Amino acid sequence: MSTPTNPFEAMMKVGQDWAKTLNPALESFMPKGFETMWPTMSAEMMEAMMGKTFNPEGLDAKSRLLLTLHGLTIMGAQAESQVRLTVRHAREAGATKQEIAETIAQAAMFGGVPAMTKAMELATEAMAEGTDKDRDE
Repeated sequence: MSTPTNPFEAMMKVGQDWAKTLNPALESFMPKGFETMWPTMSAEMMEAMMGKTFNPEGLDAKSRLLLTLHGLTIMGAQAESQVRLTVRHAREAGATKQEIAETIAQAAMFGGVPAMTKAMELATEAMAEGTDKDRDE
């Protein structure tokens, strides 16, 4: 790598060199599939943490996850791991494939068709990797 010409490049080079020193394998690390390291929370756990357990009049976990998916789609589905994780958790919380598809399609009005297309691809990947429960719907 050549000598950086601006402060941002210099900062990035220092960070990359530091990461290589700590763990040489990080040089070839690719984040795709990183979300597979995170287990899917149970529906009960999600409901307790972000659902109606502590806020009986609020949104349930499934609704919150669908809203999160909507927002991630509008952002252009740039956060691929987060989209796949959210889909996986939404399915566990009770969202159907139809509800996930409609949530992503609705986001096209705000984020555009390319964002919707990318999010739909990611959601399809996540649902294809799912459990037998996912194949039933």
